[in-house]
Amino acid sequence: QVQLLESGGGLVQAGDSLTLSCVASGRTLRSFATGWLRQAPGKEREFVAAIKWGGGGTYYSDSVKGRFTISRDNAKDTVYLHMDSLRPEDTAVYYCADQLTPVTGRGYATGWNQYDYWGQGTRVTVSS
Repeated sequence: QVQLLESGGGLVQAGDSLTLSCVASGRTLRSFATGWLRQAPGKEREFVAAIKWGGGGTYYSDSVKGRFTISRDNAKDTVYLHMDSLRPEDTAVYYCADQLTPVTGRGYATGWNQYDYWGQGTRVTVSS
């Protein structure tokens, strides 16, 4: 059973930067990828970014491409989400999640129900 623990959320102003961390423990098998998803109040959970375990390939949603950067440190089993130029619409609870196997096509899971393990989330609030 993989356990994921996010940290780094907080209250920032529009235009600020923030870096989220996701530390995994209890891993016995290497996952295909780890993703970040977010859920704003009253909205569905949406995909933000994902990174493969091997090779470091990445994939981003259009809404964050060019502003957010996902990275990982395999030795620490930690995935990061660096967020630049934050906007009020980025306000949400951010979750990291593990995808054990690739999905047909691009490989990266973008639907919340395609992920196998979840963290408890970390809240990011961006004020205008």
